[in-house]
Amino acid sequence: MSAPKPELAIDPDITRARMPPAALYRDPAWWKALCDGPLARGWHCLGVADGLEAVGAARPLVLLPGALDEPVVVVRGGDGELRLLANACTHRAHLVVEQAGCGRALRCSYHGRGFALDGRCTGAPGFEGVAGFPGAEDALARYALAEWRGLLFGSLAPEAPWREVIAPVEERAAPFLPARWRHDATLDQTFEFDGHFALYVENYLEGLHIPFIHPGLNARLDWKQYGYASFAHGTLQVGVAAAGEPTLPLPAGHLDTARGPVGALYFWLFPTTMVNLYPWGLSLNVIEPLGPARTRVRFLAFVERPELHDRGAGSGLVQVELEDERAVLQVMKGLAARAYRGGRYVPHAEQGVHAFHRMLARTL
Repeated sequence: MSAPKPELAIDPDITRARMPPAALYRDPAWWKALCDGPLARGWHCLGVADGLEAVGAARPLVLLPGALDEPVVVVRGGDGELRLLANACTHRAHLVVEQAGCGRALRCSYHGRGFALDGRCTGAPGFEGVAGFPGAEDALARYALAEWRGLLFGSLAPEAPWREVIAPVEERAAPFLPARWRHDATLDQTFEFDGHFALYVENYLEGLHIPFIHPGLNARLDWKQYGYASFAHGTLQVGVAAAGEPTLPLPAGHLDTARGPVGALYFWLFPTTMVNLYPWGLSLNVIEPLGPARTRVRFLAFVERPELHDRGAGSGLVQVELEDERAVLQVMKGLAARAYRGGRYVPHAEQGVHAFHRMLARTL
């Protein structure tokens, strides 16, 4: 008899609520439940759309290696539409697209089964006379795909449409957003550490720790004036710039959560995307859960004002990342304590953490 599926209950009243038990971050059953629920139902960044402009352009990917391990391929169809298709042949599961390229159709190199650019099976050697072939089940499955200002996002079974997920960013940062983000790959960074991805998210979602572990960032932001907001599928933290630091060009009164000139907007989109808007542009944190005790974080840089890149809250990001990782590692070790039962929330500063846990509970 299989073990019951883990369930998470978080009191909606933050003044009464307790945080999840240590088992969420350590128990294999909880890890599987997170993969099957929140991670499978969330939207994840697939990179930039550059290089996929031509009809037939295809880029194979593995969606969340170590967690979902889902082989997929982004393909530009003859109708000009980008699609996210399963990248496993419907005959014997051989990868259909093995490397990025461009062609008029897709063909599995194992037994020659062919597919149109929209995923329809167009035939296969040896299947002449097979009843009902090809049928709908012989087509490559299609998953959800969205493009946001030059960035691609995909989901296996989205809980909500992409337009609802990204709406808070569009509504609150519209005066600052370019038509298309310009990727500067020379500034990208990749980090890996031995910690659960949810701990990394929790750390990101509150500014309470800034004066204690981030001396450099603390000098550039007035953390006591931090503003917080939560949405159905994400959160926002508004970082108020310290005196003399660069600010985002937002109209006065544009944000009701801003308590002063804005030095940074930190949007988190459930469950693995962090949209950090600085006066110089966008730093995107793409979280890739590799297992219950291993996480990869990719920083993608999109620079609009290079002259501001080494100033303000958007400078020194590598040092801030290393400081955050150290804190996450210490929490990961502390979760082994048998006496730990889940702490209480700081009502103002940890409302984003509370919202995250409520979203996990909703999608588990």
